Amino acid sequence: MAKLSKEHVMTIRILDQTGESRSAIARRLEVTEGAVRYRLKRLTAAAPDGRAKQPLIEQLGLQAVVAAWWEAQRADLPAERTPNSELLHDLLLGEHAYPGSVKSVRLYLRGHFPRPKLRPFRRVETPAGAQAQVDWSDHRIDIGEPGGPTLVHAFHLILSHSRMEAVVWCRAMDQVSWHHAHNQALTRIGGVPAVLRIDNLKTGIGVGSGAWGTVNVQYARYAQTLGFHVDACQPRQPQQKGKVERRVRGLRDWDVANRCFSDLAHLQQWTDQKVAADVRRRRCPPTGTSVAEAWEAELRLLRPLPTTLPEPFDAVKTALVARDCHVAFEGRRYAVPFAHVGLPVEVRGCAGTVQIVDPKTTAILRIYPRHTAARTLSDPTCYEGEGTERVLPPTPLGAMARKLEEIRTAGIELRSIELYAALAEVAR
Repeated sequence: MAKLSKEHVMTIRILDQTGESRSAIARRLEVTEGAVRYRLKRLTAAAPDGRAKQPLIEQLGLQAVVAAWWEAQRADLPAERTPNSELLHDLLLGEHAYPGSVKSVRLYLRGHFPRPKLRPFRRVETPAGAQAQVDWSDHRIDIGEPGGPTLVHAFHLILSHSRMEAVVWCRAMDQVSWHHAHNQALTRIGGVPAVLRIDNLKTGIGVGSGAWGTVNVQYARYAQTLGFHVDACQPRQPQQKGKVERRVRGLRDWDVANRCFSDLAHLQQWTDQKVAADVRRRRCPPTGTSVAEAWEAELRLLRPLPTTLPEPFDAVKTALVARDCHVAFEGRRYAVPFAHVGLPVEVRGCAGTVQIVDPKTTAILRIYPRHTAARTLSDPTCYEGEGTERVLPPTPLGAMARKLEEIRTAGIELRSIELYAALAEVAR
């Protein structure tokens, strides 16, 4: 964005006085909305431009210091990167008592040193069904809650080929919300692409970043369950997922922040309707048809969604099933069907439940309540059924054990003498 001239500033003042919105002024002048807000704030306060009063590096005789620092920094940086002006400001402040701001240092560097070399990036049109790109955006929206606009997060997913998109609103960006948003978005686009290109958020990439990062354990299990690969962008390279970045800007163009909704569900319904109308209007660049028509053609190339989507989870563990047909998780023990004794199973901590999953088939073996007071949660059905080539069925319960189980499941508390009478006949 070029520096605003005096004519631009005057235009902003006139358009604001005529009642035109700040976003409309920004689009008209091809500047950011933040620049418009800043100029209007300065005009309202009648404040002079203080940049002219900033002390110049030339006035303090620091040109040689800056030049030497620049050469040292450039030797260790790739051709497309420039030295960090904040590091230079810290140096000048600490060793030369420089009274200026970081911005004054940045302006000096721009005026006296060459800009970095441009590195073009490849534009790749992916085949149908191959990739989707995802991203978050933050918004303050009136959703009918006390205190005015509430901070909510929009999860964006867009198919790279057809440009079909889904927007899912969440109150948080934690691991459970991340998985929940994926479930909702994939349901809206009707299938699962082969690859999801993501940012380097901790809910997606646990250690490192980009191609050298390690996928978050919970997210890796989720991706394996649904059958897609995770492809993380390089840091500070938004153009590597430019399709979803463009749609994030498209959501802001809908001016959602200046609308009122009764609750989050109302906001989601309004957004779904806007997306449905928008994909009929927009054109798909690879096909020339509407996005909706291109999406219909792409649907058959997406992996079908499972009958039951994985419940969002924020903890996962792979553990062996013990000889007593139980597996340990979060300080508790949960029963597993006896056929899995000695084999690894996956235990997932969901919002209110614990799921025991077969890692080979991703089938849910058992579901238990999470964070209970009880430390052992058993299920008698886990000991029933036919044996396998590897495992024999457990020894059947004897008469006494069957009677004890009957009393336990009856839910009636008995005194010791009553228990004695109930068990006496069995003991003969």
